Amino acid sequence: MWRLLLPMLLLLSSLSPAVLGQENGPVQGDTETRTEPPPETLISPRATMETFLHAMNDIKRGEPQRIDDAVTTLDLSAISPLVRRERGRDLAWMLLEVMDRTRLVDTRKIPAARTGDPYLFARYENGSIRIGRMEDGRWLFAREGIQRLPLILDELSQAKRINGTDTEYLPWNLRLRQQIPERFKQKDFLLENWQWLGIFIIILLGVVADKLLSLVLRSLVRHWKRRSGSSEFRALSDQVLRPLGLMLMAVIWWIGITLLGLGEESLLVLLLAVKFLASLSGVWAAYRLVDIVAIYLLRRASLTESKLDDALVPLIPRSLKIFVTVIGFVFIADNVNVDVSSLLAGLGLGGLAFALAAKDMVQNLFGSVTVLMDRTFSVGDWIIIGGVEGSVERIGFRSTRIRTFYNSLVTVPNSKFITADVDNMGERRYRRLSCKLSLTYDTPPDRIEAFCEGVRELIRQHPYMRKDYYQVYLNEFAASSLNVLLYVFWETPEWNTELRERHRFMLDILRLAKRLGVEFAFPTQTLYMRSEETAPQTGQPLAQTCAFDLGRQEAVAVVAESTGIGVKPPPVTFPPV
Repeated sequence: MWRLLLPMLLLLSSLSPAVLGQENGPVQGDTETRTEPPPETLISPRATMETFLHAMNDIKRGEPQRIDDAVTTLDLSAISPLVRRERGRDLAWMLLEVMDRTRLVDTRKIPAARTGDPYLFARYENGSIRIGRMEDGRWLFAREGIQRLPLILDELSQAKRINGTDTEYLPWNLRLRQQIPERFKQKDFLLENWQWLGIFIIILLGVVADKLLSLVLRSLVRHWKRRSGSSEFRALSDQVLRPLGLMLMAVIWWIGITLLGLGEESLLVLLLAVKFLASLSGVWAAYRLVDIVAIYLLRRASLTESKLDDALVPLIPRSLKIFVTVIGFVFIADNVNVDVSSLLAGLGLGGLAFALAAKDMVQNLFGSVTVLMDRTFSVGDWIIIGGVEGSVERIGFRSTRIRTFYNSLVTVPNSKFITADVDNMGERRYRRLSCKLSLTYDTPPDRIEAFCEGVRELIRQHPYMRKDYYQVYLNEFAASSLNVLLYVFWETPEWNTELRERHRFMLDILRLAKRLGVEFAFPTQTLYMRSEETAPQTGQPLAQTCAFDLGRQEAVAVVAESTGIGVKPPPVTFPPV
């Protein structure tokens, strides 16, 4: 998880100073100079007041999305962009409360001129509410009055509303503030006393909810593991769903902070921290859920005969985790007021440089697609690529891991599989054995015939051996042995079975040779000492023609005896020398 979150945190840390230091930006209520003409809803004091009142009345009628239109009438340039959205909505409701406790607004008496002096709605002891013209031509509720709205609202707390006493449409934080006694609204240190008490209660509720939910989830996981018959599920930690408790705690803190109606400085620190905690806990919880889904998919894939799903299933959790990380990044970037669309546009402008830097990564990605589409190999196959030989353990987006037969782990970039020759030993239908059985030179021919036929019968009797194609013949006169070629195949699904059957077959050959009295040769040298007394006596030398006739005669006799083909020729008579 941290390998994917670390780049996101580093990027956010690099963006945060610029964002925190930004006081003006292209958001609602800002005073940045605009080139386009002001909207018709903000072209005069009357238009601005009508826009605000119509939007707030529509919210009371069940259109909460109109709050954004009301916020556009406020000059929020003095408020940090990080909390401008939340703070702007609270200030819009405060402004409406101040108006309702001041007088009935008659928009016909408000100037409709696009130029002129600011329009004064009312003056109070703690400030005044004005609508002034911005440099870009918009008319907005002045920044000074907007900043002092909480004090003005406290000043009018005892005044009656012009439009009645219905407060159901008000946000929870304003309704809660109205119920707080005045003695708890005193500010002894940074915040009002009731707000400090509220923060303590909210923290306590979040911690208790985290512990309770973690306890319940841990019990459910234990019960689920006891009922599960899968060893993979039983290997999961009891704390696998622990991030859900943290996420619930962060949500409770988030909601609680918005109910307290904190000032800009306090809201900026607390809300940003809580949003970041909620984002991290959400990403962490999603990672854990992806791990559970991955185990379920791996279990389902193991029940099928196809090996393609064994290679695809490990890619699914990695893809989901990347997707979750991107969503978490966008969520955090949106909450720290980073313009995601501008960020993506910037990435598009730097796409060429990124493509050049990521050339190897793209090649590896295409390599993994090639392996999966062409089914070059699957997880568990024995492959040979270049100088690497072993069993495939994992196929990833960037590389493939191969466990060699001396138990080391080799990581091969997937880009190599686009052009490299891959010898997939796991796709073999038959496992071959080609060797030579060396017999001693003093083995009689009939024993060699019996031995070769006996080996053929062993092949016909062994269950895993290929019966339609095998070779067992005397094949070579070597320096110190008579070599019998043994060329056979096993039809086995795996290497372990092949080794077992090869072991049985070789032992049977040794037993057969022992019973037939056939001995295996090993490299030897015989020193022959010749003396005149023991020299063999040879007959008279034959003429060349007679020697040829004698050789043919004996050869025909041998073939007739071994194959039954041909007729034994009459004996050859040799003329006297």
